[in-house]
Amino acid sequence: KEMGISESLWLSAFYIGFAILYGGAIWWAYEVGYLTTSDGLHAGKTYFTGFFIEKALSIDNVFVISLIFTFFAIPRKYQYRALVWGIIAVIVLRGIMIGVGAALVQEYSWILYIFGAFLIATGIKMLVVPESDPDISKNPVVRFFKKHMRVTDELHDQKFFVRKPDPVTGKLALWATPLFLALVIINIADLIFAVDSVPAIFAITTD
Repeated sequence: KEMGISESLWLSAFYIGFAILYGGAIWWAYEVGYLTTSDGLHAGKTYFTGFFIEKALSIDNVFVISLIFTFFAIPRKYQYRALVWGIIAVIVLRGIMIGVGAALVQEYSWILYIFGAFLIATGIKMLVVPESDPDISKNPVVRFFKKHMRVTDELHDQKFFVRKPDPVTGKLALWATPLFLALVIINIADLIFAVDSVPAIFAITTD
């Protein structure tokens, strides 16, 4: 179904509230001694610093996702399905990035300086490069999928794949829908944004 502004705000408030409660639980667990690798004040500060930095960095994600949905003409009632599967994929992909990053930091502590230099370079680029909306039609992933996969021109409700006759053979074949392409581009965009946000977290804490 199409999610309204009020429902979206309540859902966001729930997730933010849950994250704040989790941070409080981390703070408390360290403070009373259930977790002993750090003191409660330091653990709480680093958790909430990381959380609010990620919240700030997520604004870019929201803007780009909105552009992707607009380009593929995805109605609001189908956007939620793409976002849910996108979040599941993001949890897996970012989990891998965080795991690899943590192993690198543990083995080579100097790599944090590289992360820091990368973040500074990204900030400078944002200041000096003129702003412009990304042209999704020229995205190499979109062109690759349209060249190597059967992609329908129209949506088929909230389906990612449908079976339709092949125009050459006439036999039924599997076709991807624009909703699937939107899902793929959203996940690739998030991976690109993770290149900024994951090093930002490691600059705050490696716990």
